[in-house]
Amino acid sequence: MLHALLSPELQAWATGFPVALLHAGVALLILAAAAALHILITARRELHLIGDGNLAAGISLGSVLAGLAIPLGAAITASASMVDIAVWGISTLLAQLAVFRLIDLLLHDLPQRIVRGEVAAAAVLAGARIGGALVLAAAIGPSAAG
Repeated sequence: MLHALLSPELQAWATGFPVALLHAGVALLILAAAAALHILITARRELHLIGDGNLAAGISLGSVLAGLAIPLGAAITASASMVDIAVWGISTLLAQLAVFRLIDLLLHDLPQRIVRGEVAAAAVLAGARIGGALVLAAAIGPSAAG
């Protein structure tokens, strides 16, 4: 009876919001797993450096989180189901971790400069990571639409 009293907009929200929360929950779990994987495979111990007050390490790790979230958001937008989100989300974040590794190799001196607390190096590395994330995110839409 109450359902009949709700406007079409509220009915759509009541139906869609729980699905959106479920999609976000799955995506956040994938994001947390990818961030944990990055922390485990990175040569420098960013969490330890951050605990010691290293601002450059904080910027670096923050760019990892943003760089992982950007293509994951594009994967969610391009996905039609929970399975799509899982497949595109996991594959996208694995690709993004590979991009991060490539950036670290190409800008090989920057990670060591971050360990020394050089904020300028962290800013360049953050820009490269977020730039790579934006390119990967843009590529997801046409790929997922297949």
